[in-house]
Amino acid sequence: MRIEEHPILKFNKGKMIKFVFDGQEMEGYEGETIAAALHAAGVKVLGKSLFLHRPRGFYCAIGNCSSCLMTVNGVANVKTCVTDLEEGMIVEIQEGRGVIV
Repeated sequence: MRIEEHPILKFNKGKMIKFVFDGQEMEGYEGETIAAALHAAGVKVLGKSLFLHRPRGFYCAIGNCSSCLMTVNGVANVKTCVTDLEEGMIVEIQEGRGVIV
């Protein structure tokens, strides 16, 4: 699910690193975004809409929408499309607004 070759762009892959998504260990490349690593691993649903609970996926990829908001290392509302993947990250699908009361 990754673009391996492109006629204009060059992809410099970092080293393969491990992270945890909803309790499952996964792998991605250092330097790619969390959303890109999840998409490449076959994860298409990153959350659900607030009121109608419809599935939301990788959409704008530039941090303008809220389709990719997830809880990362215990911090809610992280835009995973613009947040770089790091070794050992714990990424979770976020329920609701992600506000802890």
